[in-house]
Amino acid sequence: MLRRTLRERGLRMTPQRQLVLDAVTELDHATPEQICQHIRERTPTVNITTVYRTLDLLEQLGLVRHTHLGHGAPTYSVDAHEHVHLVCHRCGGLDEVPCDALAALGEQLHSARGFHLDASHLALSGVCADCSVGDQELP
Repeated sequence: MLRRTLRERGLRMTPQRQLVLDAVTELDHATPEQICQHIRERTPTVNITTVYRTLDLLEQLGLVRHTHLGHGAPTYSVDAHEHVHLVCHRCGGLDEVPCDALAALGEQLHSARGFHLDASHLALSGVCADCSVGDQELP
């Protein structure tokens, strides 16, 4: 898939591009630093600058996407990996729900504002069930 996409855009296939895409696929959700560390376990010569540049290219090609799950670096996943992220701001836990969970909100935003929601690129913060045990109300 990567080789064909690159060729269609007049770009060449490099081992580093394949390594970065493979790492994103294997790690599911990962920051550039985590991706670089994963790659370095097999290929110690790959540096963080190469990882950032390659992630940018892969995102432009529509093969990966990034999401901000809180403060700090974005996390990357393969483009077909679409869901809404639920991030607990107490324990840092991460859960996922289908994008359809926000269908009513998307319809409301479109009706009221003409806005088209892309829920696949979204993280919501709150308190997970484990952390809210015993809470009377959310903070």
